[in-house]
Amino acid sequence: MELINVRLPLEQDGGLFKLTVRGGIWSAVEAQQGPAEPDGHIPIGDAGLEELSDAPALDLQGKVALPGFVDAHMHLDKAYSIEHVRNQSGTLREAIEGYRSLAASFSKDTIKARIVKAALASVSFGSLTLRSHLDVPLHLGREVAMRTVEAALEAREEVGSFVDIQYFPMFYYDPAKDGEMTAFAEETLRMGIDGVGGAPHLTPDPEQNIGWAFKLAAGFGRLIDLHIDESDDPAVKTIDTYCDHIVRNGYSGKATAGHLCSLSAMEQPEADRLIAKMAEAGVGAVTLPAVNLYLQGRGDSGNVRRGVTRIKELAEAGVPLAAASDNIQDPFHPFGRGDMLQIGLITAYAAHLAKEEDIPKVLSMLTNTPAAIVGLTNYGIRPGFPAGFVVLDAASGESLLQELPAARWVYNKSRWIHASQIKRQWAKRS
Repeated sequence: MELINVRLPLEQDGGLFKLTVRGGIWSAVEAQQGPAEPDGHIPIGDAGLEELSDAPALDLQGKVALPGFVDAHMHLDKAYSIEHVRNQSGTLREAIEGYRSLAASFSKDTIKARIVKAALASVSFGSLTLRSHLDVPLHLGREVAMRTVEAALEAREEVGSFVDIQYFPMFYYDPAKDGEMTAFAEETLRMGIDGVGGAPHLTPDPEQNIGWAFKLAAGFGRLIDLHIDESDDPAVKTIDTYCDHIVRNGYSGKATAGHLCSLSAMEQPEADRLIAKMAEAGVGAVTLPAVNLYLQGRGDSGNVRRGVTRIKELAEAGVPLAAASDNIQDPFHPFGRGDMLQIGLITAYAAHLAKEEDIPKVLSMLTNTPAAIVGLTNYGIRPGFPAGFVVLDAASGESLLQELPAARWVYNKSRWIHASQIKRQWAKRS
């Protein structure tokens, strides 16, 4: 397959490229001197899935192509549960308690259906790799906790020809139930779960929780990804201990911290100290701006803390920082649809990233950086790399965030898997 007149804002926002795919692998990425004349190339704006499947040559008409988005922090199992679990206060506490109060009532089939729906919706917007945290409420019984794990693994099998999914259960470690939790967690890892998750700042002993998580992850040779300091209280500094354990266990480049909300509420000197420590420890970070803006600062009035972590400072310090969608239409976040471009726009608003030179930084937070954080290799539009990409109906990186184009074409695993076209008609002026 040959693609001409392609814009690659992660490479060179103004130029055009010719791309060639052979056997699902990029075989050539060549800069054009200017617009190329179509020679049997089908205009992509006129193409649906049927036309794409048989097209050896496509004219992208100056539209943007990006490697498939990587959504590095989601909760697929909770998606679309808002009709069952509301959150009247809008707080994190009510969201947790509300969902847990009904967790036992959700069947495996219900959870699986939610994961499949959310995963495929994400694919339709151009995401091709997802990392989902899973709710495993072992305190409600082993069967209830295992129900989500089994649903997740079955859902991954069902959508595997479209999208890759990693799972990190949120193991709630209680020292009083060490044996039960350890046995359960080890079983899930043997079943095919990818890594170790959790939210130590919400547990009885955060430091003991973190130590347990590293012992478990190291024992199975798995990555670790924890919710860290999802709080607007500046005294919550679990990241401090987390970095110590990363260094102690040799986990630089293999550990991720999500949220980091309290970092934004701290005095500058303390925030600077922790950010420098994160950079030295080699921890990856994920900001969840949509959900943090929604949940944080609920007890404030006037100057309301919004909870989005220190995006600019983290990036400038060299901490790998991704943006992700987190929750989709559940008690933690009643909005969202799994559209990473929408998350990029919210990130740009929240972090004041609106200058022309900021646009590639925002796009990298949706693509290259999360790809590295979740451990992808051979990622990107490069010769020899697998061809997984999304074409968007925009002419530049900046216009992606200005327009949030609805028309998108998605290619993965050696075939076109999704096409959405927008056809507008206007009545004649009378």
